[in-house]
Amino acid sequence: MDIDPFELERFFARFEHDADIMLAESGIRSLDSSRFDSDPGEMGYVIPTNGDPELRETIGDDHGRDADEVLCTVGCQEANFLAFAATMGDHAVVVTPTYQSLYAVPEAFGEVTKVELEPPEWDLDVDAVADAIRDDTALVVLNNPNNPTGRYLSEETVRAVYDLAADNGSYLLCDEVYRLLAEDPLPPVSSLGEYGISTSSVTKSFGLAGCRFGWLAGPREVVEAAWNWKDYTTISPTKHGQHIATQALAQREEILAENRALADDHREKTRAFVERHGLDWYEPTGVNGFITVPDGFHSGISFCERVVEEESVVLAPGNAFGQPDYFRLGFGLPTEELEEGLGRLDAFLERHA
Repeated sequence: MDIDPFELERFFARFEHDADIMLAESGIRSLDSSRFDSDPGEMGYVIPTNGDPELRETIGDDHGRDADEVLCTVGCQEANFLAFAATMGDHAVVVTPTYQSLYAVPEAFGEVTKVELEPPEWDLDVDAVADAIRDDTALVVLNNPNNPTGRYLSEETVRAVYDLAADNGSYLLCDEVYRLLAEDPLPPVSSLGEYGISTSSVTKSFGLAGCRFGWLAGPREVVEAAWNWKDYTTISPTKHGQHIATQALAQREEILAENRALADDHREKTRAFVERHGLDWYEPTGVNGFITVPDGFHSGISFCERVVEEESVVLAPGNAFGQPDYFRLGFGLPTEELEEGLGRLDAFLERHA
C-alpha cells in the first residue's frame, strides 16, 4: 500500500507557521471554548468506542439512519479513511477537483477513475459518471458542497448520481462537511437509500476544528466494517471532542445561523475583491472561493508563493487540486483578519498590475 504526498498540506507546512495571515483556511472561524462546558470529566476512552449512543441517535436523526448506522470518528478525515477501507474494492469513481484524500486514499487501495467538474460553473455531467462506472466499481465519491470550487450540486444531480451507483450495486459516498453552511441544505446522501454514505464533522460548518470530531452515517454493513477498521486506527473518538460536539449539536440552530451570516458577509467582501481586480470565480456555497490566477503569473503555485513571500499571506494553490490556473481563498476567518488579508492582496496586485 502506497500513497502520494498530500500536496496542499505540504505547501502549508512550508509557510503556515511563519505567515501573518492564513487566507487559505477552508472552514468558518473557530468558536471559543468558553462558549461550552469544556470539562468532560474522567479522561478515559469513549465507551462504547463507536460513540455515545444518544449522540449517535442525534446524528442519525439528521441523516436518515438509526444510531447503529452511525460511527463517531476523529474528524471527517478519519470517517472518509474508514469508509474507503470498509468499501473499496478494485475500482472507484471520484468527482474532481476535490480534497486530495478523497481520491488519494482509494487510489492506495485500488484503481480510481476521475470525473471532472466543468469550469467555469463547475457543473457535473451525470452521463460522464455513468460512463466511468464499471462492473467492478465499489463506490462513487462526491464532495458536496465542493472543496475547492464551492459548487453545490443540485438535489436532482445528486439523486441521479445515487441512482447510477445503486443500480450498479455501488455505494455513493458524499463528504458533506460544508452542507450545513448552505441556507437550504440538501438531504444527506445517507438518507437517499441503502447505498448512501455521508461523512461530516463539526469542523467546517460549526467552527470547531480543534474538537477533531466527525462521523460516518450509512448502511449497517459499512458502519460495522468501518468500526472494525477503527479498532486499528484511533479506537475511539476523543472524550473532549465528543463532549464539545454534543453541546454544539444541541446549539445547532444558533451556531449555524451565526456562521451562515458571517459567511454571507465575508462572501460579499470577497466578491468585491474579485471584481476589483477583474478576476473570475463561481460564487460559492460555504467559505471557499476558487479564483482565477491573475495575469502575469505562470500558475497558482507561483502566484501563491509570491504572495506569501511579499505579503505574509497564505493562499492555497490550485495546483494542489489539479487546477493550476486557480487559487483557493478561504474567507471564513475572523472579519478583521479577512479584511487585512484582502487589503494585502490589493496592495500586491496593484504593485504587479
